[in-house]
Amino acid sequence: MKTVGPQQIQQAHQLYCQLTGQNLSLGFDRQRMWYELLRLGHGPEQIRKVIGYLQREIRQTRRNVGALKLSNLLQPDRFEEDLHISQVRLRPTLAPKPALPPPPAPPPSNPEALRKALEGWEKLKTELSSATLPRQI
Repeated sequence: MKTVGPQQIQQAHQLYCQLTGQNLSLGFDRQRMWYELLRLGHGPEQIRKVIGYLQREIRQTRRNVGALKLSNLLQPDRFEEDLHISQVRLRPTLAPKPALPPPPAPPPSNPEALRKALEGWEKLKTELSSATLPRQI
């Protein structure tokens, strides 16, 4: 838990108003709620992250716009849950797959090159079949 001053409360409230496009007064009850949230160590970075997460969820119709109501946002348990959910990875990070070897080159389309390759193959077969292997005792 940390010490929270009036200026931090004012800045957090202004950030909320800026990010949500609202212009809400900062009465005593709201100051107290901001104080409790900030005292738990949640600062501007976390506020920005949670509001961004909620706005994305609302746009994708997975959350109700009421999730951005200041009275809902400033409930410490809900704020903490939304903060942690905003950081969850739904799929594990996998190592990149190794690159596949390049496909073999297509056979030559040149008939002359194909004829030469077949001649070379036939010559190699003939040489191998006529070669005598040493006998083992």
